[in-house]
Amino acid sequence: MEHQERALAAYVDDVRDDDDVLAVILVGSLARGTERETSDVDVYLVVTDERFARATRDSSFAWTARNGVDYPGSYIDVKLASPAYLATAAERGDDPTRASFAGARIAFSRERSFDGLLAKIVRLDDDAWDERVRSHVAQARLYGGYFLVQGEQRGDSFLARHAAVHLALAAARAALAAAHVLMPGPKYISGLVRSVPSPEGFVDAWQHAVDEPGLTTGSELLNRLTDWLGHGITPDEALSTFIRDNELTWLRGGVPAEYL
Repeated sequence: MEHQERALAAYVDDVRDDDDVLAVILVGSLARGTERETSDVDVYLVVTDERFARATRDSSFAWTARNGVDYPGSYIDVKLASPAYLATAAERGDDPTRASFAGARIAFSRERSFDGLLAKIVRLDDDAWDERVRSHVAQARLYGGYFLVQGEQRGDSFLARHAAVHLALAAARAALAAAHVLMPGPKYISGLVRSVPSPEGFVDAWQHAVDEPGLTTGSELLNRLTDWLGHGITPDEALSTFIRDNELTWLRGGVPAEYL
């Protein structure tokens, strides 16, 4: 909308003469064309790698600004990035990071290479999607088939609820990965799981597991997920994948599967 574009232009004018600033990348609802009257303006401020290193030392990666904002209740939501950050995100970024660049538009840039990097960030090949499916199915099978059972048997309500929530998350993430859909964050899960193709009854089983967490609803969801996407994944393979994606992430320099 005009008032948000005006705020974006004012922010660009304010930072473009800073020698450390390489680009301003518009993201979020304004970039995707889904903004509301009161939506804020989300941008990545791309600075030199040296400036980003200083920000890393100071733990200063995000802030809000009000440059040119002349409508109630909003602001410029600024997150810091650098060329190395963008290149690494394209290579091994997690889903929320990749999804944050969906529809991204370069509002200002000193370099032409950023267009190609932005395209790579939001694109995964088929093998990567297939591995995501396997990882999330393994998560679901361990949380639903072991930890949830343990929680119920021990009368450990925390373990049971923890396992039920992670089972539901893993099942939803597997469904999204099967449809090649990135997961922007937990607040989008309920909508996204309904928007992607799935077998009849899957979404209902998922919602039951969320609304009434427990062994009965969890088992129903896990069975439906296994019948749909779990073929060819043996119990030992699921266990090894779960350990790789949870207990050994520190060793591999990665992140747990639910944050992929």
